[in-house]
Amino acid sequence: MKITKTRLAPTPSGYLHLGNVLSFLITVSLAKKHGAKILLRIDDLDHKRVKTEYIQDIFDTLDFLEIPYDEGPKSTKGFLQDYSQRNRLSIYKEFIDELKEKSKVFACECSRKTLLNKHPKRWYTGTCLDRNLPLDKKQTALRIITDLTHTININLYNEVNKPHHLTDAMIFFIVQKKDTYPSYQLASMADDIYFNVDFIVRGIDLWHSTLAQVYLSSQLPMQQTFNQAVFYHHQLYKEEGKKLSKSNGSYAIRQMIKAGTKKEEIYKRIGNHLHLPQLTTNLEEFSSQFLLQLDLSSKSGIVNSSPPLKAD
Repeated sequence: MKITKTRLAPTPSGYLHLGNVLSFLITVSLAKKHGAKILLRIDDLDHKRVKTEYIQDIFDTLDFLEIPYDEGPKSTKGFLQDYSQRNRLSIYKEFIDELKEKSKVFACECSRKTLLNKHPKRWYTGTCLDRNLPLDKKQTALRIITDLTHTININLYNEVNKPHHLTDAMIFFIVQKKDTYPSYQLASMADDIYFNVDFIVRGIDLWHSTLAQVYLSSQLPMQQTFNQAVFYHHQLYKEEGKKLSKSNGSYAIRQMIKAGTKKEEIYKRIGNHLHLPQLTTNLEEFSSQFLLQLDLSSKSGIVNSSPPLKAD
């Protein structure tokens, strides 16, 4: 398996928590195993939720835990100047224009209330599919025309590839939001292509996004190198059975540091959560124990990069 570059891709919409750190440590450990470079890619397109202090928190957390990376910004100022997603809006537009030219998208003006009225989970049911709304109409999103029979082949880490299909949650997914900014699905895929990322580590909750992004690249003939990327989906860090969120400040690394928590305790806590064979108090120990556990799991045929049950 040839892997050359992976990425840490936090979103500065809140202070980082233990779940973010778990993903970072797994990413760095796997990169180390394969000799891959690590990119720091901060996803800041959600301008309504992004704050400068959240961006700075990313650098502070990486520094506190001594998590290294090879490429990307080294400071908030450097990020805003050279690496912000705002600097790549023209690239996202090229992707969207290509989808328009190939008649792969349609305009949708449905509100959240409309979506909720149509489906309890706000999954899109195709309300605007045949309305032929102008693609440049204000306050409309662009959704991709999806083919549910299309086979999606995903390269899963240390697993035999199996054919998949889009999940119900991703039927006619959005590629351009009503504010004309690209959706997460399009921007994330475009960034990975732009930075030549070929190994993507993410939580298993983003399995639907992996399907959507690989499907999207298949609709863009010039961008199908993304289809060759390798994916590893890890289990989530949960407290009391619930996924951590940035709205729950008690699990923010920043709060833990203010309360006097040491770096070693954070490594120990995450290592215990993963049931690693031995105590871990730093990155080297974590990587060693995580890779050992992964090797044992691979030999027994159990690897966490598989999609969750009922994903399809």
